[in-house]
Amino acid sequence: MTGPQRPVRERVVLARRRGARQVRTRTEVVEQTDLGAALIGGLIRAQLGLALRLGLVVVAGFGALPVLFGIEAVAEATVLGIRVPWLVLGFLAFPVLYLVGRVYVRLAQRNEDDFLELAGD
Repeated sequence: MTGPQRPVRERVVLARRRGARQVRTRTEVVEQTDLGAALIGGLIRAQLGLALRLGLVVVAGFGALPVLFGIEAVAEATVLGIRVPWLVLGFLAFPVLYLVGRVYVRLAQRNEDDFLELAGD
């Protein structure tokens, strides 16, 4: 007669290893090596480029308003008893700035997500 059988041992793995490249890339960023500094520098350049491009759009858009208001037909036009320049500045400028801010946040988050994907979280 044989004694009670021992169950076969199984190795339980809670998480699979993601790969040496991603772990090494994360280490490069954390330890601020030359590669990590280059990755972070790329993120900073991407964020700066995004901010400058959207800033240029806002400056060009609002910079054109004095030219538009210089046209006598536009400057003297009224809607509901209010001159068009006041309507544009009072009711159109703020939603435009809000939308540009929302676009900036969305694109900046996308840049950061791409960086985190590259660095392996």
